[in-house]
Amino acid sequence: MHTSTPDLRLDQASGLRQMVNPRPVRAIAVTGGKGGVGKTNVSVNLGVAAAEAGKHVMLLDADLGLANIDVVLGLHPKYDLSHVMQGERTLEEVLIEGPAGMKVIPGASGVQSLSELSPAEHTGLIRAFSELAGDTELLIVDTAAGISDTVLSFARASHEVVVVVCDEPASITDAYAIIKLLNRDYGHQRFRILANMVRSAQEGRELYNKMCRVTDRYLDVTVGFMGAIPYDENLRKAVRAQRPVVQAYPRSRVAQVFRNLVKKIDTWPQPDGANGQVQFFVERLIKYSSDFGEIVL
Repeated sequence: MHTSTPDLRLDQASGLRQMVNPRPVRAIAVTGGKGGVGKTNVSVNLGVAAAEAGKHVMLLDADLGLANIDVVLGLHPKYDLSHVMQGERTLEEVLIEGPAGMKVIPGASGVQSLSELSPAEHTGLIRAFSELAGDTELLIVDTAAGISDTVLSFARASHEVVVVVCDEPASITDAYAIIKLLNRDYGHQRFRILANMVRSAQEGRELYNKMCRVTDRYLDVTVGFMGAIPYDENLRKAVRAQRPVVQAYPRSRVAQVFRNLVKKIDTWPQPDGANGQVQFFVERLIKYSSDFGEIVL
């Protein structure tokens, strides 16, 4: 019986980096603390808008308990991430092509925590991403609701953390909680606030200011305003039709906002260390998830 350390597991993947030509990739975690703030719709529409703009986009459903991106997009995956973790399928076999050519990795169901995975599953996950064709420019990670260890691991492994907030007390409280945890416990210092379902741009800015008043007082963080997504009945119609609103209602106000948000992402500084493919994200993810539990063979 012995303990497998994160460093040993990562060493097993060191040679795999040579299997693809390095290409910059930006990993963005979309989170929010509580459920019902619309982060999955944000993730999907940002991804499709970016793909329509000519980017190579991969959307990872990082909800390992109640994955739902396939439902939102009307997709019917035969396999999901759990089959990759267990070594039953390659990532290429699990990937689904979504709207506008966006690649979708369906989330696993019933996996409680990344820290519960065996070292073999960790290594298999890194290998699977290493063998993926190296053309992804933007990796969007749709995290689960709540502030579980797994959610924190996905957020820490990403270059950018987008916190989706609605103008209701529970949303604001939970958004602050995840920022506080990532900052105080893990030293993450930069966050981007995305106000969702607001009635006006001014309301979105006021919501951001509410967040800043709390974070400025209690935390040492940089909180940027990503933008505001308006409440739009077209979005509800698109959800019912299982289509992204940027395609179902391309001329709607909310669709244009998503396209503008993609342009804003392009102006963000290139992340440090973004000099390789998505397996670097997975290596970071596994390293951080190991903080939450010792893995024993």
